[in-house]
Amino acid sequence: MPLRIAFAGSPPAAAIVLRALVGAGHDIPVVVSQPDRPKGRGGKTVPTAVSSTAGELGLELWRPASINEAETLDQLDALDVAAVCVVGFGQILRERLLASWPCLNVHFSILPAYRGAAPVERALMDGCTETGVTIMRMDAGLDTGPIIAIGRIDVGPEEDAGSLLGRLAVAGAELLNESLAGLADGTLNPVDQPEQGVSFAPKIGDADIALDFTRSPQDVANRIRALSPHIGAACLIDGQRFKLWAARSAHAPNMQAGVAHIEDGRLLFPCGDGALDVLELQPPNRSRVRAADFLRGWRGGFGLAQIPGD
Repeated sequence: MPLRIAFAGSPPAAAIVLRALVGAGHDIPVVVSQPDRPKGRGGKTVPTAVSSTAGELGLELWRPASINEAETLDQLDALDVAAVCVVGFGQILRERLLASWPCLNVHFSILPAYRGAAPVERALMDGCTETGVTIMRMDAGLDTGPIIAIGRIDVGPEEDAGSLLGRLAVAGAELLNESLAGLADGTLNPVDQPEQGVSFAPKIGDADIALDFTRSPQDVANRIRALSPHIGAACLIDGQRFKLWAARSAHAPNMQAGVAHIEDGRLLFPCGDGALDVLELQPPNRSRVRAADFLRGWRGGFGLAQIPGD
């Protein structure tokens, strides 16, 4: 049974869920997203993925500095929505909003594991082979609300955050639609999160981006795929800052530490007890390239280093 709902979200994964809700026939009188912000070297103002999607779908869009402003909540109250659906919105919901409507959140982990802003990235960094999506009714805590539904997904051995987030968003949209049906017919039965298994996934910072080649090849490869394709792990090559976008663990004994090697057309970085086979990277001020193409055009040296100060 379709419902009249408000939607709050910002990133591309949230846009996937929004499209699915529209496709399911829900009446969405308003979409709320973060204000447009400057992005890139030129500082050009760019809308969120959800803002762009709302425009494409002809939905009314609000971009308040805070969704908790009294004026915004009064306007939302006038719309007579049955629930507020939240996916990666980027603002904390305060008490009046949480108390006025069922606020259903799509969180991209199996709660209570990986509470916080970067559950997918942190799970990939940890080498998880399974993750999932949780629908919860939001409360005032950090992803601590009661659980409505959980879906589990296997993680591919070389899958990056972009691919995994896309699959989780599709699964999350399906679970959210099922949860809204339960809300409509009165069968929704949220349960408290277990006290065991709690972990946290804080926002990605500069220290997370810097690669540490003393760690195992698999650990380094996991960090690279966790930050691809939206952030990029980084290191110094010949004193210049590069981003690495794809790599895999490789067996290459007797490599000199701190120096990249070329072997059979492959670019290998010594790290930990083995080597990293770099598949895709990005030189400073240039586009991403496959390692083989980079090797054909690179005229610098191959000294490796961690970014200073990270």
